Amino acid sequence: MKTISLTYPLPRDLQPDPCAIALGYFDGVHIGHRRVIQKAIDTAKMNGWKSAIMTFDPHPREVLGQTGYSQYLTPLADKLEQLEKMGVDLTYVMRFDIAFAAVYPEDFIAECLLPLNCRHVVVGFDYTFGYRGMGTAQTLLASSEGRYGIDIVGPVNRLGEKVSSTIIREYLHHGNVEQTRLLLGRPYKIRGVVVHGDKRGRTIGFPTANVRLSRPYLIGKNGVYGVRFNVDGQSYRGVMNVGIKPTFELEKKEKSLEVHIFDFQGDLYGKEVEVEFLFFIRDEQKFSGVDALIAQIREDVEYAKRKFAEANV
Repeated sequence: MKTISLTYPLPRDLQPDPCAIALGYFDGVHIGHRRVIQKAIDTAKMNGWKSAIMTFDPHPREVLGQTGYSQYLTPLADKLEQLEKMGVDLTYVMRFDIAFAAVYPEDFIAECLLPLNCRHVVVGFDYTFGYRGMGTAQTLLASSEGRYGIDIVGPVNRLGEKVSSTIIREYLHHGNVEQTRLLLGRPYKIRGVVVHGDKRGRTIGFPTANVRLSRPYLIGKNGVYGVRFNVDGQSYRGVMNVGIKPTFELEKKEKSLEVHIFDFQGDLYGKEVEVEFLFFIRDEQKFSGVDALIAQIREDVEYAKRKFAEANV
């Protein structure tokens, strides 16, 4: 897959191949997004065009001052990876800034869409674009004037509601990672580097890998999770604590990600790792002392091992 970064206004020397293009931010690349993207891929193949995506960076809501959007379900690098796995030929990453936010819908079509040689456009039914979101899927349809075809993809429903990035974010905030997996079509995952921590885990019999995020992922509810830990092409099961370790009353209340990996021996410091959230075990809590904490961790580990065996994940 080829990735091209764009800023508004577009350069005049573009000479793109004809394409079928899907438009959207696509945070999460969830099963609803995938239906839109797949339609563009299928249309491109049928007509001998390139399949293309136009996405935006950073998140439009972040630029427009809405809180909670500086962290992502799929930071840009992860999103591009998912798109490539789907078989997309070309992704345009449009820089979203205040100037671009002020572009009117008809100007977006004339100055950003048509210059990319778009022969067909695919959007979700609730897609909006242009100044204050004034443009809609119907705007694209009414403005086509035979210059491009268009498909408007309807909603995908799971668990009794429309699949959306907003719903997935809500699930993560409540620790509902199993529901999140159903909407994404895969486990929610993060990537980072193993760094030195306070090494307290090894003193209580449960050594942990302290993971520092390498990208601005959304991390949901504090608590203990059953996870899959991937490193050096190998996959391990484990439990991860997300939170501030209240039992130790640390002065710094920074959120940490600490994984106790089952059946692992070796040095992980400095390694790039991937952690997949598979199920929620319990909320983070403050214990009366270290002995009570050790007893609870032992219970968490035993519970997780039973859950892994039952679910075969």
